[in-house]
Amino acid sequence: MCTAPSGSLSAFTSATWSWKSTTGVVRLITRLPWAIDTQLRRDADVSMVEYMAMAMLAEAPHWTLRTSRLAENTGTSLSHLVTRLESRGHARREPDPAAGRFTNAILLPAGLRKLESAAPGRAAYVRRLVVDDLTAEHLRLLCREAERILQRTDSPAR
Repeated sequence: MCTAPSGSLSAFTSATWSWKSTTGVVRLITRLPWAIDTQLRRDADVSMVEYMAMAMLAEAPHWTLRTSRLAENTGTSLSHLVTRLESRGHARREPDPAAGRFTNAILLPAGLRKLESAAPGRAAYVRRLVVDDLTAEHLRLLCREAERILQRTDSPAR
């Protein structure tokens, strides 16, 4: 169970922020991705990281991103991720025409079809796991705080 402080946060020191206090948060950030990955593998034969990569490519101009950016945003090994996408016919690599020392990943039509076929099941599952039991205000707060946490974890200074 996650135990939040009562009263002022300034009184909530690192000494009181113990493992027991954070168990709920730790379980959430480890189990939720695992649950979504399991659903995607079962229902769409694609991992969560592959799904994320294809979604990022689908949102990029010309369905193209530098492979280094794709790896950074998915937090996974670049060569394994793009190799898996290539082997399934979902993406291809090519040199970046603007900077030849970089490589681009390009989403292929088959990858877009895979993403589009997996999206409804993934969205319904995430909605059932996360959204359905929250009030609109709780969901708004969760989104806001998640963005704040992500800004700190995504910063170069980490």
